[in-house]
Amino acid sequence: MELSAVSLEWLVQGGGRELMFFASAGILLMGLDDLFFDLMWLGGRSAAGARRDDAAGPPLDGPFAIFVPAWDEARVLGPTLEAMLAAWGGQDYRVYVGCYPNDAVTLFSVSPLIARDRRLRLVISSEEGPTTKGDNLNRLWAAVGEDERAEGMRYAAIVLHDAEDRVHPDELALYRHHLRGRAMVQIPVVPDVASGRQWVAAHYGDEFAEAHGKELALRSRLGLPLPSAGVGCAMTRSALALLAIERGGHPFRADSLTEDYEVGMLIGAYGLDAAFVDIRNAMDDRIVSRGGFPETFEAAIRQKARWITGIALAGWDHLGWPGSRVGRPEASRLGGWLARWMLWRDRRAPLAAIILLAAYAGCVLVALGWAGEALLGWRPAEIGPAMRAILIINAALLLWRLAMRMYFAGRWYGARQALLSVPRAFVSNIVAILAARRAIVLYLQMLRSGAVIWDKTDHHIGEAVALTVRSGRGE
Repeated sequence: MELSAVSLEWLVQGGGRELMFFASAGILLMGLDDLFFDLMWLGGRSAAGARRDDAAGPPLDGPFAIFVPAWDEARVLGPTLEAMLAAWGGQDYRVYVGCYPNDAVTLFSVSPLIARDRRLRLVISSEEGPTTKGDNLNRLWAAVGEDERAEGMRYAAIVLHDAEDRVHPDELALYRHHLRGRAMVQIPVVPDVASGRQWVAAHYGDEFAEAHGKELALRSRLGLPLPSAGVGCAMTRSALALLAIERGGHPFRADSLTEDYEVGMLIGAYGLDAAFVDIRNAMDDRIVSRGGFPETFEAAIRQKARWITGIALAGWDHLGWPGSRVGRPEASRLGGWLARWMLWRDRRAPLAAIILLAAYAGCVLVALGWAGEALLGWRPAEIGPAMRAILIINAALLLWRLAMRMYFAGRWYGARQALLSVPRAFVSNIVAILAARRAIVLYLQMLRSGAVIWDKTDHHIGEAVALTVRSGRGE
């Protein structure tokens, strides 16, 4: 019995010490990585916005093709298309809606609207769905080519949106203005943060506020490859045609779970210019793409697992590292290292999840060790000066990380959401850990079977957004 007690003491305190050491080293690495990025962003805020003057010159001329891929979207697709047509009335565009023959509910929900409005073009796949989003987009691309040949015209740009997006009336005008001399333009994506959805759905708002308020802004400013969010994104037809040449006529990878991310990164690898544009119109209203995100843990885990698989695991296979496929001979050595650093940041999610899991498990064992000291007379665990120093530094980095999260959440959603973003960081960590586990399983299944399926998120028409989304004025 005494031996068992000693073994339990050794297991709890020794296991806690080793886990905390591993987690502390990893948190220090990630924290310094984030701190360096934050300092670069802070150092260049005076140069925020586009990297060159866009005031001169005519806007991009020609019609736009809007791609809206859909599978099992009967609840949201009709209202989305109606709102899109109302917002962009009088502008030169056509919406290409990609559906499947075995998705009768979605087809019936939008067929009356498509039949009476010439701005809508229904493209039904020759295969039963779901295939992949990339495959769906490629079929829309083929339909664009058919229409161009039949009508003797040529589209100027392709705009990507999802079936649940709420578009801004000035979005197309922004693209026409900023696509001059560029291959791609991405605008901010703003998740809905409404009353009653303050935890799972709202944590997306915290993450996108920081990613699109800082990450994409700095990448754009530095002229680095810019990932497409898949919504609120426009690419010139010529840029997509260039990608299609390399891929046998299909610009989007049909075997990818994050084809939008890969397209943006490949555009940058070709040396084509891209920009993240976050501006307001004449009415002081931010031009953004809004939409709902998963409201349950299960749905959020599935969605983020798809992102991690596509970006950090399969995306590594598809894109490699800068210089491993489509190089940029004109890029400086510094630019190449910066591009690699950004890819590391994109792909570190599985490692970050392992570190977080070790940290939480270590905290549990440390707490059990304290209980053993108080109740069973265990010897106190020793903490060396080096470990103590790491813990102090990590605590400071954690406070900095939470402060940045609060700042960006407050810019977009106000003071209340800024405060709630702190406890939501725990929700975000739990989703990330479980999503990374699912992503690894999903990736191994993909390698074994060779099959890639569109594991899409279910969308619903939610309540009206109760919060006015705003970015910080006077900055």
